[in-house]
Amino acid sequence: MVSPGDPVRRRLCVRPGTVVTLVLRPRVDDKRWAGALSSAPALVLPSGWRLDGDGTAHATLRCAGTRGGTAEITLEAKAPDVAGAARGVFTLEVSVVPYPQNG
Repeated sequence: MVSPGDPVRRRLCVRPGTVVTLVLRPRVDDKRWAGALSSAPALVLPSGWRLDGDGTAHATLRCAGTRGGTAEITLEAKAPDVAGAARGVFTLEVSVVPYPQNG
């Protein structure tokens, strides 16, 4: 869960195949959550984006089933009445760490 006043960058370590649900509380500025982008969609894919009427946003992050690595998920926001692209305002660094292999 991400709430107003939280740090703008967080880290999360998960195992392959993990599904993470993000809940983004309504913003306190004039902007609204606008979407989620992944730096490595083959590793961590944002999906299921939904924006509620009160400004709460929801996204699902699906992690690759076998691969390990790191992806930055950027959550964007923009003022609803202003033209132009949304800006990244929160970043979640997701590290997918495979289980150790016995050899």
